[in-house]
Amino acid sequence: MNITINGQRHEVTEDTSVAGALESFGTPARGVAVALDGAVVPRDSWQRTALHEDATVEVLTAVQGG
Repeated sequence: MNITINGQRHEVTEDTSVAGALESFGTPARGVAVALDGAVVPRDSWQRTALHEDATVEVLTAVQGG
């Protein structure tokens, strides 16, 4: 199935979770927040949150400074 991560289309298997997609595409596991179709996914839910066809995943990186 096809999903979009930060605006780029990717093909993943049907049973891919948020955690699996992040790992597959080299996204850091720390210092990021994830939204699936516009809703924030708590870190403790990444492993059990399944993706679906045309899912939109946004990965936001925390930045320090002011």
